[in-house]
Amino acid sequence: MYSPIKASFPMTFIESRTFEKQQFQEQPLVKGEYENCSFKQCDFSNTDISGIRFQECQFVDCNLSLAKIAKTAFQDCIFSHCKMLGIRWDQCDEFGLTFRFENCQLNHSSFYKTKIKKTYFGHCQLQEVDFTECDLSGSEFVHCDLLKALFDRTNLEKADLRTASHFSIDPENNRIKKAKFSIYGLPGLLHQYDIVLDSNH
Repeated sequence: MYSPIKASFPMTFIESRTFEKQQFQEQPLVKGEYENCSFKQCDFSNTDISGIRFQECQFVDCNLSLAKIAKTAFQDCIFSHCKMLGIRWDQCDEFGLTFRFENCQLNHSSFYKTKIKKTYFGHCQLQEVDFTECDLSGSEFVHCDLLKALFDRTNLEKADLRTASHFSIDPENNRIKKAKFSIYGLPGLLHQYDIVLDSNH
């Protein structure tokens, strides 16, 4: 059972509602619990949505860049074609934290120490994202750009990075048992050894 967020006022409950083209800087999203709701072409950028609970919600073509999400709950949420720069995912509610990202920009965000096993990232920009001490076991990075993404004591066991690009992962400092890589991803695993890989021989 989910333990409701403690507050000094009753939480508003909104179910199966669609929010479209709303600017939440002008009219902030009501604090509460949102279940099976859709947010389409909404602008959350630089807003404070801390303490809100989203369950089985969809965010499509939204801008959430630099949104504050302290103790915000995301359970079984889907983000599609969203701009989500500089978000501190490590500050949201870790209870039941599950989401899926498709065609999203997540550059400069942080997943520090989050436990997000089996998370799907598809066709996403993940440049300079902090995955330090993150549990990404069983996750999929399908055609994702991981340029300068930080992997430090990260659990990548059984993760699929066969089509990921530009990553740099130290096998001695990260857990990569049974992780999947393509032959083209070898430079990203061997960079620290300062060796030359020649595909012509």
